[in-house]
Amino acid sequence: MHHDAFTPVLPLRCALGESPVWDDAAGILSFVDILGRCLHLYRPDDGTVRSLGLPEHVGCAVPLAGGGHVAGLRTGIFRLGPDATSTGLLAVNPTDPADTRFNDGRVDPSGHLVIGSIDEPKSGSRGALYRLEKTGLRLLFGGLLTSNGLAFSPDGRTLYHADTPRFAVHAYDYDPDSGAVAGKRLFAQLDPSASDRGRPDGAAVDEDGCYWTALFAGGRVQRYDPDGRLMAEYRLPARCPTMPCFGGPDRRTLYVTSVGAGLDGPLDGALFAMPVDVAGLPSPPCNPESLP
Repeated sequence: MHHDAFTPVLPLRCALGESPVWDDAAGILSFVDILGRCLHLYRPDDGTVRSLGLPEHVGCAVPLAGGGHVAGLRTGIFRLGPDATSTGLLAVNPTDPADTRFNDGRVDPSGHLVIGSIDEPKSGSRGALYRLEKTGLRLLFGGLLTSNGLAFSPDGRTLYHADTPRFAVHAYDYDPDSGAVAGKRLFAQLDPSASDRGRPDGAAVDEDGCYWTALFAGGRVQRYDPDGRLMAEYRLPARCPTMPCFGGPDRRTLYVTSVGAGLDGPLDGALFAMPVDVAGLPSPPCNPESLP
C-alpha cells in the first residue's frame, strides 16, 4: 500500500463527484457532481474551476468534438452547449427514470459514447450497458445493478466493465467499428467480506495497458496488470473515491473524484491528484458523426 500518495487539488464538497475526463485540446478536466446536478470544468494550469448547473442528475459528461458535451442525465442522453444548456435530446432512458438513470460513460476509439445505467433500488438488475449510435441506443448487455468501470485497452479491442455491487470487473472482446461485444471473462474479483468492503467503481487504463480502479468505500485506488494481477494500491484521504482519470499536458497526473454526501471527513467530496510514472491513454472526444 502506498500511503498519502494523493493530495487534494480542489476541496469541493461534491455530493457525488464522478466521471472525470481530460480534454487534451482544451487543457480542461471536466467532471460531474451527480447528486449536485453540476458539471465542473477545471483548468489545472491556473487552478480555476467553472461550475455549470444541470436540470437533472447527471451520470457523466464527455467532451464533444467541436465544443460542448454529450451528457447522460436521468431521463436521457443530451447534447450540451458550451454553457451546459441542452441543445438536443439524443436518446431517452429506455427504463423508468424514477428509479434508473445513466451512470458511467466513456467514448470508444471510434468516437461512440458507451454508457451504462444504474438500478437505484438494486433489486431488479435493470441496469445495462449501451452504445449510442446514429439509430439511437444499442443494448450491449443487461442484467446489471450499477454499470461502472468502463475503460478500453490501448488497442481498443478489450472493453473493461465493473458491476460495482457485485465486486467484480470483467473484460470483453470489443470491436470499435461495429460495437460488437463478446468473450466475457472475469478480470478481477474483490472480496465482499473484506473489512474495508471496497468495491470497484470508475476506472482508467494507462499506456502499458494496466487498469486503474477506484474502490468505493475502500479509500484507495488499485492498479492491475493486463492479466488481472494486482500491482499496487494507493490510499486517498477520502473514504469513497469514485473514478480515476489521467490528465495534464503529458497525462501523467492521475485525478480522482470522490463522494461527500453522508460522510464527515474534511476531504470527502474533493478532487484529488497524484503524479504517476506512466502516461494514461488519451480520452477521444465524442464524434458528432456518431450521434443520432
